[in-house]
Amino acid sequence: MPVSRLHAFLLLALANLFWSGNWIAGRALRDVFEPVPLNFWRWTVATLALAPFALPGLRGKLPLLRQHAGILLLLALSGVAVFQNLVYMGLRSTTAVNAVLLNSSMPLFMLLCSWVIEREHPSPRQIAGILISLAGIGVILSRGDAQALLQFQLHAGDAWILLAMPVWGVYSVLLKRRPAGLGALEFLFAISLAGTLMLAPVAAYQALQSPMRMPTGVQALGVLYMGLGASVFAFICWNRGVSVVGANAAGFTVHLLPAFGTVLAILFLGESFAGFHAAGIATILAGVLLATSISKKP
Repeated sequence: MPVSRLHAFLLLALANLFWSGNWIAGRALRDVFEPVPLNFWRWTVATLALAPFALPGLRGKLPLLRQHAGILLLLALSGVAVFQNLVYMGLRSTTAVNAVLLNSSMPLFMLLCSWVIEREHPSPRQIAGILISLAGIGVILSRGDAQALLQFQLHAGDAWILLAMPVWGVYSVLLKRRPAGLGALEFLFAISLAGTLMLAPVAAYQALQSPMRMPTGVQALGVLYMGLGASVFAFICWNRGVSVVGANAAGFTVHLLPAFGTVLAILFLGESFAGFHAAGIATILAGVLLATSISKKP
């Protein structure tokens, strides 16, 4: 069934709402799960939930999966295994507010990934926007302390979050190359299963080295939310939306995630929103608007 652009943007907004809850849950569960086991259980839940709906549609499509195994593995590696591991690693030592605000730099990395992968050369306007947004990232990284910025004191958690951004950019740009013969659920199941299998050896090794503490009922519900809300529903919404409007246009909507995430972090984690956060996010948004706006021709 065709999806209108308005419907596509609503799906992208819904994806960001689901994902904002994932960042809050990841911060809340940082002392219960190591990043890789947390990501493993998240995608195990997602894979099991998707299986009854996706497997019937995959009958007879093994040749298609084999033909496109390379791109499917790349999407699983970037979107399932690596990106979220980096986010969970970052959330262990930085606040959820700081993390979701740094996430606003994602459209810039989508532009850069489109440049590298698709050979879409940036215009002078886009380059200027990128530089302005980088200044905003610097404000957040330095916590508004110019001396810290001059000395380049990068907090470990922020570094992991920033490293995750180009990984998601790669995933979003590569989405247009997904096999056309796979439906949304079939595609998500394929990359969920592949990503889970990638995570399994590391998760098993860490479990042997340091047995996981038994989570409480509320903590288990948090993992269940990650597997269903932030994985199944959010990825279906995102993948469908990106397929209609493209990666660069979809990048606009990622600024809903910091808005949702900041409110949730204040409500559920008791975190604060400081002046340097406001200055940093305003500068990032100014750069993104400049980089992604269409100049009017005389």
